[in-house]
Amino acid sequence: MPSMTDAQPNTPSRSVDFHASAPDGPSQPFNVEAERAVLGACMHDCDVIAVVRPILGDDAFYRPAHETVWRALLSLHREGRPTDPIVVTELLQEQGDLQRVGGPSYLHELAGALYCTGNAEHHAEIIRKKADLRRLLASAVQTVQRAQEPGADPDEIRSEIEAEVRAERERALASGQGRLSRFAVDGWTFVKETGASAEPLWGTRDKTVWAPGESLMIVGAPGVGKTTLAHQVIFARLGLQETVLEMPVAPSRRVLYLAMDRPKQIAKAMARRVFDTDEKILRDGLVVWQGPLPASLDKEPDLLADLAAAHRADTIVIDSLKDAVSTMVDDGLAVSFHNARNRALRNGVDILELHHQRKATADAPRGQRPSLDQVYGSTWYVSGAGSVLFVTGKAGDPAVTLHHLKTPTGEIGPLDVTHDHVRGTTTVDPTKDPAVLLRNAVNGLTARELAAALIGGGDPDRADVEKARRHLARLVDSGLATKADGIAGGAGGGQQSRYYASARHLTAVG
Repeated sequence: MPSMTDAQPNTPSRSVDFHASAPDGPSQPFNVEAERAVLGACMHDCDVIAVVRPILGDDAFYRPAHETVWRALLSLHREGRPTDPIVVTELLQEQGDLQRVGGPSYLHELAGALYCTGNAEHHAEIIRKKADLRRLLASAVQTVQRAQEPGADPDEIRSEIEAEVRAERERALASGQGRLSRFAVDGWTFVKETGASAEPLWGTRDKTVWAPGESLMIVGAPGVGKTTLAHQVIFARLGLQETVLEMPVAPSRRVLYLAMDRPKQIAKAMARRVFDTDEKILRDGLVVWQGPLPASLDKEPDLLADLAAAHRADTIVIDSLKDAVSTMVDDGLAVSFHNARNRALRNGVDILELHHQRKATADAPRGQRPSLDQVYGSTWYVSGAGSVLFVTGKAGDPAVTLHHLKTPTGEIGPLDVTHDHVRGTTTVDPTKDPAVLLRNAVNGLTARELAAALIGGGDPDRADVEKARRHLARLVDSGLATKADGIAGGAGGGQQSRYYASARHLTAVG
């Protein structure tokens, strides 16, 4: 397979000129493999032509033979005819161009290239960028030649350059309408049809841990079970279990796991949950990348989306974040990573990220609520994440606490959970479940009483009380609790609203 670098192509052992290139001169930017991929995708699926046409514009292909094939494809598409290599061959033969492009064998070679048609947009963008660079290079060469002519007028040359720059800008805008508009929608479509009301990937509408179109970041010190928790979510996405932490998980078509940090240890952790009966599901639904990526995501923001497209994955797991970027503390690189994250999300890829906390917080008391500024690295990593789960506890301790620091909808927890390190499972401590606490409270609970129980005793602050109040309100809305309104009073007087488990809730569990 030819290289995808910007080098001159090797001349094949054919007598025809279908590999003829642009005129000699300075090294020309091009990508033959991208050109072959786009043409092959268009022959395989004629609908791809309408997608890549606005991106390519005019005169985008470097090889004249490829430009000829492209124009034949456009002609067939306009007439509503098939674009398979047999029909393309007939048209080129009628035009007298068949042997110039390499004959039927080369057309079938293009159509047989093993590329996913879903990648055609990315390949078309590569072709367009190379064509733009060639045009700019030609303009620069012409400017140098004009400046070296006897009696050259600087003002006249500057005027010509300005005119060419304006024309190039207008041409780029005109030919790039697909690139500039394909992600733009009207306001109604944006509000109603972009998935804002879609079911969560993990959790419920009221308590969403992972929302579609947003990334989930699981943070914690080494050894607190981040990977154990993530693997359960992955296996649930693959259909090997239905819930994680008693919350539903939506299915995935295919998961790409970037095992950059100690892949052998990751494999050993996964093995706890894998049985012989799971072989077909794991072979079809899980792809694992082992070790470092070809480039850091801050250097190549398209790489994450390209990896997902290459492996036909709709879910990517980044294990771990520090291995995906050059450095964690540079704000500029963090923004570049966020661009990589958003490009993948925009393509419909769901992202789960495993990350570390700052070392100074590793020994924080169990149950103490952490904050987002305790996440290691630039603040832009958590600012761009849709949801952040923070796991606190001691390394290797089966009992840890989950804190939901950034929420798509209602906050879950804090949840005291227990890892079973032998089976690779995690269970919730029922004594910290608001529904269980309310059910076991004979005289009901006020929001302050529930808050005190959730934080493990002591005097809850205002935020704790408000969070408890929201928990109770959701139980009322779901029919699992009733509310007895309080009585207003002066200082030291009055009576707080009290909540009771409903008869339905008591019957359901009794």
